Amino acid sequence: MSEMTFDRMVEQMTPAIYDSLKQAVSLRKWPDGRVLTAEQVELCLEAVIKYEAEHGVAPDQRVGYLDRSGCGSDGGGESGDERGSDGEETLTWVN
Repeated sequence: MSEMTFDRMVEQMTPAIYDSLKQAVSLRKWPDGRVLTAEQVELCLEAVIKYEAEHGVAPDQRVGYLDRSGCGSDGGGESGDERGSDGEETLTWVN
């Protein structure tokens, strides 16, 4: 039996496996409810990101995507587009 490498495993991932890993990373749990270890989260996330890059997943569908199209469009402080004293954009969390 040949050894399965990480790259080869990602190449053979189906969309269903990708979705399952993406959900596991998001919830930090396997589908059966067991909690992922930190190492499992890291490996699953790496596999998901590699899958997305190799399969041309749309940017707005990728893990970690932030929709910034509405941020700061009106130029007001209420939108969360504020500048700190160093000129860097700051985020304001609103609950």
